[in-house]
Amino acid sequence: MRILQALFFPPEQPGGVSSMIPYLLDEFNTRGCEMEIFSLPKRLRGKGHENVQFTTFDAYKFVGNAIVDKYMQTLKDYIWWSRMRLKQPYDLIHAHHPIAVLALREIYPDTPIVMTIHSAFEKELLLNGRITENGPEHQFLTSLYGELEAKTNQLLTVSNAFKGYLADYVQDSEKIGVIPNGFDEKRFRPMRHENAVPQLITMCRLVPAKGLDTLIYACAELKKRGSKFVLHIIGDGPNREELEKLAIEQGIYDDTIFYGYMLHPEDFMPFFDIFVLPSRAESFGSVYAEAALCLLALVGTNVGGVPEQIEHERNGLLVQPDDPKALCLALEKLILDPVLREKLAHAAWDKARKTYALSRVTRQLQSVYDTYKIQ
Repeated sequence: MRILQALFFPPEQPGGVSSMIPYLLDEFNTRGCEMEIFSLPKRLRGKGHENVQFTTFDAYKFVGNAIVDKYMQTLKDYIWWSRMRLKQPYDLIHAHHPIAVLALREIYPDTPIVMTIHSAFEKELLLNGRITENGPEHQFLTSLYGELEAKTNQLLTVSNAFKGYLADYVQDSEKIGVIPNGFDEKRFRPMRHENAVPQLITMCRLVPAKGLDTLIYACAELKKRGSKFVLHIIGDGPNREELEKLAIEQGIYDDTIFYGYMLHPEDFMPFFDIFVLPSRAESFGSVYAEAALCLLALVGTNVGGVPEQIEHERNGLLVQPDDPKALCLALEKLILDPVLREKLAHAAWDKARKTYALSRVTRQLQSVYDTYKIQ
């Protein structure tokens, strides 16, 4: 069976689908499946000119808004690049981005397409203050879900919470399958260590949706309460300068290290003690599972798919988003109680190994793929 895994950009970023698909490729290729990865080069811009026919809504009435215009041009570029590079037939296409679905359906009108919806771009834009709810960009992006339903043979997503979110935008949400992301356990090497000062780590794109301003306020309160710590921030993004200024204003800049982008953070993460990410929205939050596989204690927010990974006080701690005091108290609890910290870390590690093993996602996807196998 020849399968194309269609991503958006190349799988270079840590976390989520980018870290999963190359390992998935190895798993399936060893099973005798011909699988390859396709994506759009990051520097390819403005090459495409072919319009797409939308069947469920009038996408072109939204043209003239900067975000929509960029989205549509990227779609045209994806079509242009696909026509340039893809010459062979496939038995199945598994797409991981709406643009990949819309582009490849133009080129392969009769090939079955399965799509995994990994996140909600519109939610990130809303939380980052770039669009307004029910504005033209929001309407365009949410209307795409119905178009994806019409142009795919099967929709999948990564958490039950996100499936519930999609229900408002599709005709039949019951047909959406849920397959959480999987992780190759061999990538993660938990390491016993003793840090004299507890080491906190977070890893994400530096955008408002990830709530790192809340984390900085919480850590400032921690310092006022006498707790010692070092905060390590891995990732880059448009909010970096603002977050660095906030750390200075809150008096914790000397206790904080901004690393920027890191290609293989899983090699680095096992030396820390507590992973914390106070997101304002997460469809799944792959980085929590990755941190768990590094044997870190977890602190997250009660949003989206995070509670499906973190069970409060069983394998981590959950707080409400935008609540620096609650986050401070959760971190303080783990800083002051190393026994609890180790207990929660081991429980999170055990759940991640059992629930998010790459072998599990391989079996689940194999079952989906077999539905379209040519007899």
